[in-house]
Amino acid sequence: MRIKNGIILAVFALSMIGFSSCKGGKGNQSVSSATGWEYNTPDNGGFEYKSGYEQETGPGLVFIEGGTFIMGRVEQDVLYEWNNSPRRVTVPSFYMDETEVKNVDYREYLFWVNRVYVDYPEVYRKALPDTLVWRRPMAYNEPMVENYLRHPAYSEYPVVGVNHTQAQDYCKWRTDRVNEMILVNEGILEFDVNQQNENVFDTEAYLYGQYEGIQGKRPMEDLNPNNESRRVRWDDGLLLPKYRLPTEAEWEYAALGLIGNSYDERMTNRRIYPWDGHILRNADKKERGKMMANFVRGTGDMMGMAGDLNDAGDITVDVHSYYPNDYGLYCMAGNVNEWVADVYRPLSFEDMDEFSPYRGNIFQQKVLDEEGFIVEKDSLGHIRYRNETDKDIMNRKNYRTADNRNYDDGDAVTNITEGSSWVDSQSGTGNMYSGAPNSSLGSLVSDRSRVYKGGGWRDRAYWLSPGARRYLDERESRDDLGFRCAMTRVGSPVKGKQ
Repeated sequence: MRIKNGIILAVFALSMIGFSSCKGGKGNQSVSSATGWEYNTPDNGGFEYKSGYEQETGPGLVFIEGGTFIMGRVEQDVLYEWNNSPRRVTVPSFYMDETEVKNVDYREYLFWVNRVYVDYPEVYRKALPDTLVWRRPMAYNEPMVENYLRHPAYSEYPVVGVNHTQAQDYCKWRTDRVNEMILVNEGILEFDVNQQNENVFDTEAYLYGQYEGIQGKRPMEDLNPNNESRRVRWDDGLLLPKYRLPTEAEWEYAALGLIGNSYDERMTNRRIYPWDGHILRNADKKERGKMMANFVRGTGDMMGMAGDLNDAGDITVDVHSYYPNDYGLYCMAGNVNEWVADVYRPLSFEDMDEFSPYRGNIFQQKVLDEEGFIVEKDSLGHIRYRNETDKDIMNRKNYRTADNRNYDDGDAVTNITEGSSWVDSQSGTGNMYSGAPNSSLGSLVSDRSRVYKGGGWRDRAYWLSPGARRYLDERESRDDLGFRCAMTRVGSPVKGKQ
């Protein structure tokens, strides 16, 4: 018995030696591998480190595992625009809304803005969708003008009449409301329905100490021995990244849903639409012949014949209509077109990055005072930003200008402004242009031109392909154009894998 107990003690001692030798290694993050100091204890000053982080999926979002794909048009370019020639790119993993943003979602936003910004009614007016987009000179669409946004019959239908700028404002608002609710649910803040005007929760303002709020019953414990509690920091991993519009590459990648057409890094077949095959009808036995999306089949045929309406959508339809694609996303073809973040250029496929391509960067910095501290918020409670100056960029090697919307777009015509001079690249002769800017010599494409994709209820099948792309001024809107939000994935591109 004594020998047996001795063996047990020896094994235990050896296991403890092995454990102590591994402490602080890759499998155990309680001790710094650089200094040997223990993390997360006030005895060592209270430096906090949380290992094993896994991003939570935000409300309404679906995880999109990224990868490489051939971006661009795969069907015949019957309009001969040649504005999306195929090229291989890599899209990092991200999240995207399962559906288009609904009328009820946008009405919630409008209600909040109207309730909170009582001293700034122009904020509410600026956020209102343009319901007059439904009007046509030779059609009776007044019922849509009066009912589509507000009536509960259309609550689950996609919001339309929203321009690109309004869509971005909605994404910003949604980010703040989701992160505010996270802090409330954690007990760090109390829910404050009386916040108004500039005293509103803003994610960045909170992180930079510009918003206090009402402290909750479970404040964040500070392991720094000099403090009792603290506000949440970004390195806690508690708050979610920004909701935003997807880039064109992200949208096209998510729409194709090629995760359902691959096996061991081999893609079995490409897709013209977000579903298999080259036809627009369902091939399944039980649903054979039914349309896969809401679009115009032919002149004057918006939904089929009474008694057996095919796509059952005279205008838009419920956002959960039809089958989702292989990522679980609804209506990535038809119903409404969707804004994406990119600035439009016909030759975007030539001026691109292989990883996460996007045109539209305007690099900014927070507005700081003379001592380097963040200045007060603006009148709506947001942190102030400014475009980077030449002085800020002086020693940069990876970019040379703050506004990159017009990056490497050096054609003389679209850069002409009144009174400017230019040199013809063919003849070498110069000229002074004195006419109005962007007149007959100009272009409809500008730095305000934004891409939209997906096809809508007014479109023929040609536009349902994810590779098709069109553009519209970011200040304009349409009755067949909506949007959905995306969110950056941080950490591993594979969900649940560290």
